[in-house]
Amino acid sequence: MRPPKPAARPDKVSLWRYLRLFRADILSAQPAKLYRAWMAEFRTPFFHSVMVNDLAVIRTVLNDRPDDFPKSDRVGSGLRPLLGNSVFLTNGAVWKRQRRIIDPAFEEGGRLRETYPAIHAAGQAAAARLARLADGAPQEVEFEASHAAADVIFRTLFSVPIEDRVAAQVFDQFRSYQRTQPILNLAAFLPGPSWMPRFYKRRTKQTAKAIRALIRQMVTGRLTQIADGTAPDDLCTKILTATDPQSGDRFDATEMVDQVAIFFLAGHETSASALAWTLYLLATHPDWQDRVAAEAAGFSGEFADLAKLRVTRDVFREALRLYPPVPMMVREATGPETFRGRALARGAQIVLSPWHLHRHERIWPAPDDFDPARWQTEAGRACARDAYMPFSSGARVCVGAGFAMVEGVVLLAALLRDFRFEAVKDRVPVPVAYLTVRARDGIWLKISRRAPATP
Repeated sequence: MRPPKPAARPDKVSLWRYLRLFRADILSAQPAKLYRAWMAEFRTPFFHSVMVNDLAVIRTVLNDRPDDFPKSDRVGSGLRPLLGNSVFLTNGAVWKRQRRIIDPAFEEGGRLRETYPAIHAAGQAAAARLARLADGAPQEVEFEASHAAADVIFRTLFSVPIEDRVAAQVFDQFRSYQRTQPILNLAAFLPGPSWMPRFYKRRTKQTAKAIRALIRQMVTGRLTQIADGTAPDDLCTKILTATDPQSGDRFDATEMVDQVAIFFLAGHETSASALAWTLYLLATHPDWQDRVAAEAAGFSGEFADLAKLRVTRDVFREALRLYPPVPMMVREATGPETFRGRALARGAQIVLSPWHLHRHERIWPAPDDFDPARWQTEAGRACARDAYMPFSSGARVCVGAGFAMVEGVVLLAALLRDFRFEAVKDRVPVPVAYLTVRARDGIWLKISRRAPATP
């Protein structure tokens, strides 16, 4: 069964129709030709944008000259009520200072080994919760994936499970926030000064304020523990006690609230999206599901044995290819540029779309097929080097990319070891882009207990 993707819009639509489609769902707002085009241009009275699939241009923007193409505030402005001045939204010297403080906490190797017990514990807790739903009736698994991903974040950041009172409140508020915040707001279409009203929904502002207040409560409590010498050695403590190697500065409480908000958004929302879609793909491809389950049955649960989960890792990679949690990224030209013979003025918007790049018909063999085996072929590895960026690329690559890959593999192994997932025939999920790529009406699967493996 070929994985679902949203229907494309007609090639020609009115500006008003395009803006309405784009605000509601950026995936179905795009024409089908973008799955073959190297670059497409779009002009309105308010902005000039190009969507780029040309690999050389992508390297220029993300890898070779990232300072010349900062993040566009057209998208970021819609997220500021929640994310403030976080590393996800900043540019230039501010962003570089933030990364110098944050990066050491997420260094590969030792840091992953230190956080692994919390990730593993969250996987075991997710399996225990799922046991109550394993009766063969249809269940909405996006919620369960969100619950598991949020548990990972709170265990690794604050050393508390999702059942902690404040952690549970943050999770509940975020569930409300994600459906009230469109991917774009007025600022995405109408450029203007910072004081220009953005017309956020009342509910969006209320939930963002509530989430930030709860996070501040947790950060303030941790600062007290650090001062008392009683703080656990988790990611929150590491970041709060880290200093900028150039200035010696640390994050203050407000800055840390901003960073925790983006860790929760990036580490919870994107991981939940990836996990839910992976479970769906396995439900519709039982042969791969059985291979993952067999691998999980032989997994010791030890960090040193993670490398043995090769099939599970390839399945997760393939799910991230088909359903990249962040479907599009927007950069802005700081000066005049010429891409593929087309002139771009200062301020032009450059859209990089993992969604279209990962399914590009002139790059990937069988781009719309679920084929984890491609990752063990030379052609697949070549595509991965050049045209695979679920965590972005270059200087602004997601700081938690390695963390996310470990999390995804561990959670899948924990769930597939004990449970079988089956698709519901009349409930095929339709991908849409809210904050991340989700299913319009959720992802519904039947869950049953897996028979114990034969010794």
